[in-house]
Amino acid sequence: MSTGQIGGQPPNPRGIFGPKKQGREALLNALVLLGLVIVPLWAVMADEPFTITLVTRAVIFALAAVGLNIALGLGGLVSLGHAVFFGIGGYAMGILAWHAQNYVPLFEWPVLFEGTKSMPVIWAVAVLASALAAFCIGLLSLRTSGVYFIMITLAFGQMFYYFAISWARYGGEDGMSIYVRNGFPGLNTLDPIQFYGLCLAALLLGLLLHARLRRAPFGLALNAARQAPERVRAVGLDPLRLRLLAFTLSGAITGLAGALFADLNRFVSPTMFSWQLSGEFIVFIILGGTARLFGPVVGAVLFVLMEHWLGALTEYWHIGFGALLLLIVLFGQGGVIGLIAGKARAHD
Repeated sequence: MSTGQIGGQPPNPRGIFGPKKQGREALLNALVLLGLVIVPLWAVMADEPFTITLVTRAVIFALAAVGLNIALGLGGLVSLGHAVFFGIGGYAMGILAWHAQNYVPLFEWPVLFEGTKSMPVIWAVAVLASALAAFCIGLLSLRTSGVYFIMITLAFGQMFYYFAISWARYGGEDGMSIYVRNGFPGLNTLDPIQFYGLCLAALLLGLLLHARLRRAPFGLALNAARQAPERVRAVGLDPLRLRLLAFTLSGAITGLAGALFADLNRFVSPTMFSWQLSGEFIVFIILGGTARLFGPVVGAVLFVLMEHWLGALTEYWHIGFGALLLLIVLFGQGGVIGLIAGKARAHD
């Protein structure tokens, strides 16, 4: 296996590691999901809108990491430029909403189009734009492996970052603000709990897609391509095509998360393309458990909570977070979920 292709152990759809560990992980997943429902509802009753915003941020980050986990956890592809797709999704939202709020035509031919404030339309554009970018970047990057793959994805990330800084029409380095959150049919998206419901639904769909993929023939073939590409070629499959499809799906999901994040903040800036954000997505997965279904969710929640609680105590809160990550890497190879459910991967 190359140094740039890592991941968990092979998928275990039949539970060969035993029902006990499967049951523990399934129970933990259910508790995490229950917490994502109960905490915002408690915040509504306690009139704590900031708590809802905090959990919404964690859910959006989790969705972005779920997208990356398809490439990293299933395909073993360490992408240090995944923030590219997060940023493309964010700028898709920002550009469409900016033109709509300022009544400035986005284009006038073949038809006049002044942007839109409709979330479904924005999400479709964000997903398609991110998927197209992921396909093009993957087509070039996946011809390399190991540290070269890591560096070329980082290079693409920096290219998009500096392009956004120089894009003066859409704010350049200062970014651009959206006055009012975009709308969704039948909902009041200005209500924090209703917007949170949309984000949670998107996360659940992302988790469902990930679960179906890893049990499908495509997921098994992708995992085989990670471990033994020559054997995959011997049975008539092309490892490059498998990885490219996984990378494209991964980018599309992360792009959707970017659009949601931009709507949450009602602000878009070049920092959405930063390599530090790409690193954080990887950290979420490692912290929660690489290739585990709820690993990105647990990692994102822990990151946001530590950022909030430790950040209130000191500006050097990253030291504490780094210590936790170091302990997980040294003593819990399966992440937090692995420490609780057992070392062996027990897919539910």
